[in-house]
Amino acid sequence: MSEADFQRLTNEVLSLSFAIAVAFGWVAQRTRFCTMGAVTDLVITGDWTRMRMWLAAAGTAIVGFNAMVFLGWVQADNSIYAGPRVIWLSALAGGLMFGVGMVLASGCTSKNLLRAGTGNLKAVVVLLVVALAGFATLKGITAVVRVSLLDSVAASVAAHQDLPTLIGPVFAMSVRDAAALLGAVIGMALLAGALYSRANRSAEIAFGGIAIGALVVTAWWTSGVFGFVAESPSTLEATFVATNTHRMEALSFVSAVSYTADYLLFFSDASKVLTIGIVTAAGLPIGAWIDAISTRTFRWEGFHTTADLRNHLVGGALMGVGGVTALGCTIGQGLSGISTLSLTSFIAIASMIAGAIAAVKIRMWMMLREPEVQAQSKLSQVIDH
Repeated sequence: MSEADFQRLTNEVLSLSFAIAVAFGWVAQRTRFCTMGAVTDLVITGDWTRMRMWLAAAGTAIVGFNAMVFLGWVQADNSIYAGPRVIWLSALAGGLMFGVGMVLASGCTSKNLLRAGTGNLKAVVVLLVVALAGFATLKGITAVVRVSLLDSVAASVAAHQDLPTLIGPVFAMSVRDAAALLGAVIGMALLAGALYSRANRSAEIAFGGIAIGALVVTAWWTSGVFGFVAESPSTLEATFVATNTHRMEALSFVSAVSYTADYLLFFSDASKVLTIGIVTAAGLPIGAWIDAISTRTFRWEGFHTTADLRNHLVGGALMGVGGVTALGCTIGQGLSGISTLSLTSFIAIASMIAGAIAAVKIRMWMMLREPEVQAQSKLSQVIDH
């Protein structure tokens, strides 16, 4: 492959990734897809609607990714999620921080990207803090703490930590066959749980969940199949074009927001180039903006109290540090990571949900101690997210 062909392929991968993110943003905004919102609905009102949508998305992503493994198109160990080290402490601590942070910040990183596209200036502030805290945890002061105290505590496996690689040999199955079996069983079980009865089935759940999951799978295909080059013209080595990790990537937004800030701050530096993460971080708010304009729901919104500002600043910092530490957000680990059936991903998303549940319950307890009118107003804002 010539340099010109390599650059052309890079541009095509970036364009397709951007289109996927715009579609993701439009679908998520139209269906109110939100992990934090799903947890909040469940804890406060017992409403499973958005949680079922999330389960449908996870199930679709698992089926799709592992179908590609079976076909020989991709391998889980070509991603950051299925390495030989199960960084369980980083996933646990980072997940808890992220879960608490997304409640304080009125949504996870992807939700704040969506809200920024609909005119929410609070989300813009959160994203700036996420970018700063996230980049510091990637390469700065908190990165030193992460690497020395958390990432160093890990459990090693013989090969890779994705379930097909771990379980396949036990039953004398190839990794590809194990991926097909486990992907179908786990993925279809999640889909069945989301859509198991006519009473709990709705067009919104089916459309939002399946479409979001399918977009995650498409992102994997774009990076891992379409964007794979067996021999780079510059290094003569196999590479995945336009990725920050130099491995195949799907959708994940904490590091993406951080790299976007780095790209904008050092734009004149020739070494700073567009990546899949950067263009997907830009695509999400544009997709939400398209929906907001078409439905006439776009409106400017800002902070009303210093307490609200404080919560969002703290939440953004926790998400930036926690998301990088856990190797992803509720989309990065929760959908992209889980689709690979990685052990670390399961630990991370479980920890995020646990942190969010704890934060919601604490906020409810604090609100109940306030005057009734003020408490009801704040509670309605939490439910709305």
